[in-house]
Amino acid sequence: QDGGAGLLGRMAVLPEQRGTGLGAALVRAAEDAARERGLAAMELHAQTHALGFYERLGYTAHGEEFLDAGIPHRHMVRDLG
Repeated sequence: QDGGAGLLGRMAVLPEQRGTGLGAALVRAAEDAARERGLAAMELHAQTHALGFYERLGYTAHGEEFLDAGIPHRHMVRDLG
């Protein structure tokens, strides 16, 4: 789907694996797969406590905070170009 956006959903890393680079590697692998399919962007809904993690990977928050399963989230996007 040339020029569309991929959606990264429900990603989690076990607490004992956090800080090892595993989460960033998973996000990058998903981005690579999206690029291979001709997608121009990646979108996700980040729990607010994880905003910094995704910002460090190049994502930008958009819109207002919202609840998903009772947990505050923000919509985030990254251009894959």
